[in-house]
Amino acid sequence: MKEREYEQLLNIHTEGFQQGFPQSLHYHRYEPTPYWVLKFLIEFFEFNEGDHLVDFGCGKGRLGFFVHYFTGAGTTGIEMEEHYFIEAEDNLETYRGRNSGKNALEFYCCLAQDYKVKELENIFYFFNPFSVKILMKVINNILISAEQHSRDIYALFYYPSEDYIFFLENKTPFQLEREITLGSHPGERILIYKLSHL
Repeated sequence: MKEREYEQLLNIHTEGFQQGFPQSLHYHRYEPTPYWVLKFLIEFFEFNEGDHLVDFGCGKGRLGFFVHYFTGAGTTGIEMEEHYFIEAEDNLETYRGRNSGKNALEFYCCLAQDYKVKELENIFYFFNPFSVKILMKVINNILISAEQHSRDIYALFYYPSEDYIFFLENKTPFQLEREITLGSHPGERILIYKLSHL
């Protein structure tokens, strides 16, 4: 299916890219994960209805709607830019009209490092939304939650930066479980890290 066909199927509008750059150097501009990448993701990573995914830097919510629709997993989108959050909420209204009755699908407008990780959230997705300094704080919040509520946790990284990889593999208990290669460019991949329950 083409991008527009997925948009029509889900009854959402997430196309487009951010013009210009965010005011802070710690945050990167909005770019949705392509649908063809999301299709690979759900083929190679098994989502279950009992899972709950958090998308940091969710923009207009594309990943959340896609995973929710095709797998039944609950999803939460975290977005700091209010106008993208409003667009995600608008998409939620049109999406819900056609696809009700599944697990939770929600959005929060806040900084990623300020989000309090919930007990049921076990999968976390990152498409290079911010600097490694912010990632460190977010991962620390995930680790605190894992200590409080023991569970297996997965962190999925699309187009991961070298800084991200170094931090994860040298400064955290996460272990690389799988690499999904998506194209000829070395960065075009999804890395799946796992934190086994304590």
